Amino acid sequence: MPAVGEKTLIVGCTGRMGAMLCSGALEKGLAVTGIDIPYDDDLALACENVSTAIFCVPAAALEDVLTRICPFLPEGCVVSDITSVKERPLRAMEEIWNGPVVGTHPLFGPKPDRSGDLPVAVIPGRGADEAATARITSFFEALGFRVFRSTAEEHDRAMACIQTMNFVTNVTYFALLAGHDELLPYLTPSFRRRMDAARKMLTEDGPMFCGLFEANEHSHEAVRRYRGMLNIAAAGDIELLWRKAQWWWQADAVNDRKA
Repeated sequence: MPAVGEKTLIVGCTGRMGAMLCSGALEKGLAVTGIDIPYDDDLALACENVSTAIFCVPAAALEDVLTRICPFLPEGCVVSDITSVKERPLRAMEEIWNGPVVGTHPLFGPKPDRSGDLPVAVIPGRGADEAATARITSFFEALGFRVFRSTAEEHDRAMACIQTMNFVTNVTYFALLAGHDELLPYLTPSFRRRMDAARKMLTEDGPMFCGLFEANEHSHEAVRRYRGMLNIAAAGDIELLWRKAQWWWQADAVNDRKA
């Protein structure tokens, strides 16, 4: 756990993820304080004795919020974020803050299933030695999350495949079928399950995912790779794709890989 006397500042403490981190930290007895827009509080007082500042704001707003808050942070404070992309946010933090920078990405939402695995990617940036990285790591571990190290590029390439393509394939599929009333009598249980699974992503979180698509420098590469798979299907080699997809259900091997 963080050393006695260390204080973590949550910037964006009333947002969904920020509120979850704040409440979790308080439940664990950690020293935590929070600020949020319009940031009219006494920022010097809010940032006093802060050893770690975690910015829980959208990637598109991160640079502006960093510029607003960082002048009030004490020297040596570790600045971090929780955005779903890492290359651009890390560059922004490194340009604006002269101290240690550590990017993070909790790979779950604001209401996580505490009975499951809750991983957090941690990406040390410029000036982040082991002590600085440990401040961030220990905060998330104290909340019961599993931390693993990554690099910004590795993270963003992975998220372009897992997060971005999950959105792209769903939005493209449902856009393809939109407006075709003649299809409605033919909806199957499997189609309805897919609709249910995609509902929140496409009705509530669409703007967020569109923003993440633009913010991730590897999004277009992932789409091009997917287009290559569609070309295989268009050529009639659907069984080839089906056999390749079986990789995900090779029970023992895939469970080991996901563990």
